[in-house]
Amino acid sequence: MNSKLSQKDIAILGMMIALVFVGTFYFKIPTTFGYTHLGDCMIILATCLLGIKRGTIAGALGAGLADLIGGYTIWVLPTMIFKASWVIVMGFVAFKLLKNFRLNLWIGAIVGGLVHILLYTLIKIPLFGVSYSLATLFTLSIQTLSGAVIGNLIYGVIKNSVGYLVKI
Repeated sequence: MNSKLSQKDIAILGMMIALVFVGTFYFKIPTTFGYTHLGDCMIILATCLLGIKRGTIAGALGAGLADLIGGYTIWVLPTMIFKASWVIVMGFVAFKLLKNFRLNLWIGAIVGGLVHILLYTLIKIPLFGVSYSLATLFTLSIQTLSGAVIGNLIYGVIKNSVGYLVKI
């Protein structure tokens, strides 16, 4: 198996990193405890389109870069690890455990999303305390679930559109 990336692969991966960054950095929805964003749906889309390895790179680098440029430097490394963990769990469930199941991407995104929520919640406890960690759980859960749903919906539209265009 050749693991070398072509110029086309690099360009596509770069575009997915940029989409994750833009979804995270520019589409912020302010909350009481910071903000929620649309970057997670781009991470799910990247995983659906590119697979585990490239989805992990797109999610980790795009979200980490958004934190770095946005001034959330304390979150850069945890964000990269947690987004990568989400993709790896999603990919394992969707592409390995349930690869022949019709809803594999949905279930994978949700199971990975639960890991994402758990990791962010656990790191907030030593940083900010249990009360803060639990108080942010609702918005984090909504952001994660929205990312899983919107990412899968966008993928479905792309998949059906490309399939339709190919049939013409």
